[in-house]
Amino acid sequence: MSSLLDLSAVDLMAAYEAKTLSPSEYFAELLPYVEASEPRLGALYAFDPDRVRLEAEAATERLAKGRPNGPLDGVPVTLKELIATEGLPVPLGTAASPLVPATADAPPAARMREAGAILLAKTTVPDYGMLSSGLSSFHTLARNPWNLACNPGGSSAGAAAAGAAGYGPLHVGTDIGGSVRLPAGWCGLVGFKPSLGRIPIDPYYVGRCAGPMTRTVADAALMMRFLALPDPRDATSLPPEDIAWSSFAGTSVKGLRLGLMRDAGCGMAVEEEVWDAVLAAAHLFAGEGAEIIAVPGVLTRAMLDGLDDFWSVRSWDEISALPGERREKVLPYIRAWAERGSAVDGARAVRGFNQTFAIRQACASLFTELDFLFTPTNPIAAFPADWASPLNDPERPFEHIAFTVPWNMSEQPALSINCGFTKGGMPIGLQIVGRRFADLDVLRLARFYEERRGPITHWPKMA
Repeated sequence: MSSLLDLSAVDLMAAYEAKTLSPSEYFAELLPYVEASEPRLGALYAFDPDRVRLEAEAATERLAKGRPNGPLDGVPVTLKELIATEGLPVPLGTAASPLVPATADAPPAARMREAGAILLAKTTVPDYGMLSSGLSSFHTLARNPWNLACNPGGSSAGAAAAGAAGYGPLHVGTDIGGSVRLPAGWCGLVGFKPSLGRIPIDPYYVGRCAGPMTRTVADAALMMRFLALPDPRDATSLPPEDIAWSSFAGTSVKGLRLGLMRDAGCGMAVEEEVWDAVLAAAHLFAGEGAEIIAVPGVLTRAMLDGLDDFWSVRSWDEISALPGERREKVLPYIRAWAERGSAVDGARAVRGFNQTFAIRQACASLFTELDFLFTPTNPIAAFPADWASPLNDPERPFEHIAFTVPWNMSEQPALSINCGFTKGGMPIGLQIVGRRFADLDVLRLARFYEERRGPITHWPKMA
């Protein structure tokens, strides 16, 4: 792979400004690489290299004249399939969806276009975005570029695969239970889920966020500069705030109280290699003067099962309304899981939904004594590419999200960053969680760690 394709967005923009590289030259390297890699990786939806090539040529002309159409002019970005883009259908990852073109860009897509970024493609997702997997009844199976026999995670599956494989530096995912952080962890990326409402999104829902997925913290911060701009379509969005997203200088961790959580309270046990890498990251912070405090998990069996009850009812309400022939096209795993919701009565569904508030209360209580929290992002380092989830069992669908889902319900910022690799070469994710609204502080802490960890220099080369 050409070194051009390892450029961060920050470096790519600097090269454009210095006129040492043009968008046409960059895309002349990128597009053949993507075209050669995609049959094996399965990361993209609606990839049109001819359109992209023409847009790169137009960006080259604008930049040569000193008239860019935005700060990201000529920089590629991918958007998760669930994020609507005008004129393209949003199949929601399932063959059961009618292919109706979207009538407008959703907020994250609109912000990227306004900033001048070139949409390389949309990225693949599992059915209804309800799996942490690259398995879909509509899209090609997405694979993990670190090992094509392994799953990239999900539901931002294609975004994570694309980012790790070098399909440009900027990718946007969405996250309601870990769908940005889980695949970022499995693919070695920075995946940032901000405080609920920080990035406007449509449609919005309890805990649902959009977030950047990049190779570096600086690129994630760069994306926040645009993604966090206001949009009136999101009634849950936060008031606009002038945040210096890339202000990393002078960060110190001395005296910070950092929680360290090995047991989420329920769910899958953490593999030893995963825990050893997370523990080593915590020791790095301790060596810089932070206080590391072992803390218990916040999630209980009742909380996780309650979410399962409520989300299966919600999904079954949607799937059961489909005509029979379309319902049969839904991924069998998702159909089997959702159908369990038909046996959940109204009172039990309400009790399940109310667990979101129990989770929020537990998270708030934990943070009365902490500045930040460290956990593994994923309890295990890899699982087979064609599995629907790490256990591949619709009766136990959420056992792997116990470290990530609490912070969606509590609306707190949480970020995954690579903290090492297994002996088999698979990435391991460290999750950093901050207090509600402390989005910039979480990015600064991640940048502090990234600088001491050093850059990843052996990204996968697909072609």
